[in-house]
Parts: sequence; structure tokens; C-alpha cells
Amino acid sequence: MTAFAIASLLLEGEVVPAVIRDELVYDTRPALPAVARTADLFADWDRSLDLLTEHLERGPLPLGDVESLITDRGGRMLPPVQPVGPVIAAGANYREHIIQMSVAHGLGSDGASPEALRAEAAAEIDERVRTGDPYVWTGLPSAVSGAYDDVVLPDVGHDVDWELELGVYLGRTAHRVSPDDALRHVAGYTIVNDLTVRSLVPRNDMAKIGTDWFRAKNQPGFFPTGPWLVPARFVPDPGALAMTLRLNGELKQDATSADLAFDIPALISYASSVALLQPGDLLITGSPAGNGSHWGRFLSDGDVMEAEIAGLGAQRTVVRAASGELPPWQATRWR
Repeated sequence: MTAFAIASLLLEGEVVPAVIRDELVYDTRPALPAVARTADLFADWDRSLDLLTEHLERGPLPLGDVESLITDRGGRMLPPVQPVGPVIAAGANYREHIIQMSVAHGLGSDGASPEALRAEAAAEIDERVRTGDPYVWTGLPSAVSGAYDDVVLPDVGHDVDWELELGVYLGRTAHRVSPDDALRHVAGYTIVNDLTVRSLVPRNDMAKIGTDWFRAKNQPGFFPTGPWLVPARFVPDPGALAMTLRLNGELKQDATSADLAFDIPALISYASSVALLQPGDLLITGSPAGNGSHWGRFLSDGDVMEAEIAGLGAQRTVVRAASGELPPWQATRWR
């Protein structure tokens, strides 16, 4: 079976549900006329993929290659599932990332050596995986952007960080599913960069509540997603995917999804124990080591982030300066 991916392309003012095969773009509508948006594929996901496979085997003419459609015809690669749904996000979920942060910030026994801090952090992670829960929060659809869209720095807050993550699209309703049954609910996989305004995470005015993920992570464009969705049938082992993020060509994150603390089945099982997960929901699974917090280097105007996960394509995101104008709420308080 020839592998392909699902994408959404804005072309000449029209959102085109598309299949990507060998960098060539095919309109899905000749094969599936009822599919006006890619989310419609989830009505019968496996059958939809079978029909698209048959369509591609008949040799349809492509609309063009991805690069020419974007550069020559003014197209834009949208987040692959349209309309965009909510983001269900796991935090602190890569072992080496957690250990790295524990050592860097001295989180552990007073006076402990780096080696002792690493051992303490590793033991704590193992105990949490055995007896605890993943840490999960939610993101807004309005913060999801395309894989090649620019991201504008916010006017409130500083220290904007990158976080490469493996994204998992749900293809079926999931509620109270077991880990053994969880992957049956997965439509496919994508790339997500979960951007974070580190200075907006703490709430010093409400210390008992603690962190504020709403304002730190839901700025417009803060979830570059895509460029496409690779169906699960074409991803033999989502638990062993190489992941890299480069900033201005310099390697910052270099890991594999094998370093997940709670794996994909565990995350789906836990999240579905709380919420009713719907087709099109996007689960992001946490970021590996190598964030800006580790390097002491955060995003600034003109930076270029290039994120890649093996078999899922690549993103290229340019960072643009803030507008220089405070939103009305902050403008009335920060005089």
C-alpha cells in the first residue's frame, strides 16, 4: 500500500481537503464528494482511507506539488484537520526533559550533586508512572496555526519558548477506554510546536492556584500544527519516532518518542477517563529535552524554527516581533 497523508490547503480562497503523496497534492473530492472538510473523513475513517487508496491507484492528476502551490499560487497549508478542534496537551512527559530541568533548577535534596538529582528525578518519574496520573491541560482551537505560518510574539509577557511535540489525532469517540484499546481510536499523527510564554506561567497574584496555562499557551498561532496528518496505518511504531527542532539551523531538540513517560495509549486512556474525546481532537504528548529554558535562549524577531518528526514531514516557522501595543485590558492596568 502506498503511504499518503491528509492535509488541508487554502488555495485561491477555497479550503481544499487533500491527499499528499510524494509531495504531490491531490484533491480528495473526486473520490469522496461528500467530504467538504477533512474532519468529514472521521465519519468512517477506515473506509475513507480505503477509498482514497483506490483513487490514488487509478492515477488522478495532482493539483501540483506542495512547494509550487504555496510559492507560485499563493496557497497556504492549514492545520490538517478542518475545522480545528480542541487541543488536549500533556505536560512534563519526557523523562530526560524532566531530569534535565530537575538538575538545572536544583529540584531535589538540598546540597545533592547533579548525579544524585538525576537519580532522584528518575525515581520520582518512575513512581508517578506506576501510581500517578499524567498532567493534562487544554488548548483553544483559535491558537492552532499552520506548519508554515509566521508566529507573532505577544505584547504581554516575555521568554517565549519552543516545545516540539508528537501530535495524535483522534479518529473515533473515546470515553473510558483502556490502554489496550486506546490506539484503535487514533486516526493519525502530526507535528505540533507548543509555544509557551514562560513569564506568564506563574500567577504570583494567586499563588494558591499556581500556574496559568491559558494565558501562557493560547496566544494566536501558538500551536503550529502539521503540515499534514499521517494515518496511523502508515506509522508502524509511534513510540519510536525521531524528533528534532532547529533554531536558526542550530539543533536544540534531538530525541525520540521512546522517551515518553506516559505513552500514547496511557495518555488516551487517562484523558478519556475524564473527558469525552471526539473525532478531530488533537492530543499532544509532551516535549523532549532541549527547550529554550534549558539553553537560556528564547524566541526573538527573525528567528526561524524548523521542526521535524520522522515520517511526518517538517515545519518551518518564522518569528515576528510583537505589535508594540498593549491589549486594552493590560493598557488600563500597566500605565
